[in-house]
Amino acid sequence: MSIRTLIRGGLVVTAADELHADVLIEDGRVAALAAHGSAAAEAWTADRTIDASGKYVIPGGVDAHTHMELPFGGTAASDTFETGTRAAAWGGTTTIVDFAVQSVGHSLREGLDTWYDKADGKCAVDYAFHMILSDVNEGTLKEMDLLVSEGVTSFKLFMAYPGVFYSDDGRILRAMQRGAANGGLIMMHAENGIAIDVLVEQALARGETDPRHHGEVRRVLLEAEATHRAIQLARVAGAPLYVVHVSAEEAVAELAAARDKGLPVFGETCPQYLFLSTDNLAEPDFQGAKYVCSTPLRPREHQEALWRGLRTNDLQVVSTDHCPFCFRGQKELGRGDFSKIPNGLPGVENRMDLLHQAVVDGHISRRRWIEIACATPARMFGLYPQKGTIAPGSDADIVLYDPHAEQVISAETHHMNVDYSAYEGKRITGRVDTVLSRGELVIDRREYTGRAGHGVFVPRSTCQYL
Repeated sequence: MSIRTLIRGGLVVTAADELHADVLIEDGRVAALAAHGSAAAEAWTADRTIDASGKYVIPGGVDAHTHMELPFGGTAASDTFETGTRAAAWGGTTTIVDFAVQSVGHSLREGLDTWYDKADGKCAVDYAFHMILSDVNEGTLKEMDLLVSEGVTSFKLFMAYPGVFYSDDGRILRAMQRGAANGGLIMMHAENGIAIDVLVEQALARGETDPRHHGEVRRVLLEAEATHRAIQLARVAGAPLYVVHVSAEEAVAELAAARDKGLPVFGETCPQYLFLSTDNLAEPDFQGAKYVCSTPLRPREHQEALWRGLRTNDLQVVSTDHCPFCFRGQKELGRGDFSKIPNGLPGVENRMDLLHQAVVDGHISRRRWIEIACATPARMFGLYPQKGTIAPGSDADIVLYDPHAEQVISAETHHMNVDYSAYEGKRITGRVDTVLSRGELVIDRREYTGRAGHGVFVPRSTCQYL
């Protein structure tokens, strides 16, 4: 039985608009919006009325880059689809796009089915998949077409991690050509992994084993070089390109130069690059291991270029690259050898709040917050306007956000299944109050009312941002 829900008295903020409006929800979708106090809004009746006075009414966040249960370096990410999507909901994110992994020597179908099995019936919010291509060959190129028709319309390749995920330029070019033909968007981890492995080997030989050396060997120039090379390969293939987790000023410059030529090249950054730095990697007593991720954290002076890129739209999306490993027993695998520290940070619960803090701090506007966290990721990955906005016909994925509440981020209070917070002790203004996913209350005034299995797989169309 469908419940009619009315959200009254809030400030509706989307990427396009800000208006004092009431929102009517029926059958899990937005039925209508009308100005608060208008005759139309006053005439509405509902089974449930939610008072949003003093709050923002925003679309649920779309986190287009997460890794739940990802196997890495002999262990696996500590969040399951159940715990990770519950934490996402607490943080105001109502859709994740996770990465299914093809193992070398196996088919894409095998990898995708494994991820369907991991997620099915477990998720608190809706989910979709990208496909990681680890083994580009005639068979897997043909399979790309089938996946696109199934709603898995983006494919990630790696210029890093030789021996695991790495693809050489020839394989990357073939995958890009296939994407250009079938509409699949190629996502690129742009770091020169071959050169990085040489620097890793040399650093370890010198006895440089601490976590801070992880950042030092993964040089800014090797991110910029790989970004440049990926862009040129995409030009040759006539394909659009989406570069993931951009961390450095020089890489942003490569994207900006390509976009100035009118090329369909896009970039994502993550909260860790906007709020953390190599200072964290250098924390004593191996604490820096908590901050090991790739691309790595950069010196603080890179942050302004990333904020500027977000304001000028040379960077379009902020995702988390949520890939948590506990400090005890997982990050500790790299004691005495930074190259063995599992790469990844927890963050799916913190993204919307950190970006609201960026609004408070004057880095971005309110509408830009919604654009980079909800609307553009939905458009980039074929989910719009079902996701990413509040409009008649859209899924009723809606967050009531209290812009005045103050909180301190801490592992003591977060809901991610990991024993530390990358932002421990950070004071921020703004907090999620209530979350609806397809019209169902998942968080009700700071109380979890969701359930595993509410979230469903969402097939995606091809990129709508071109």
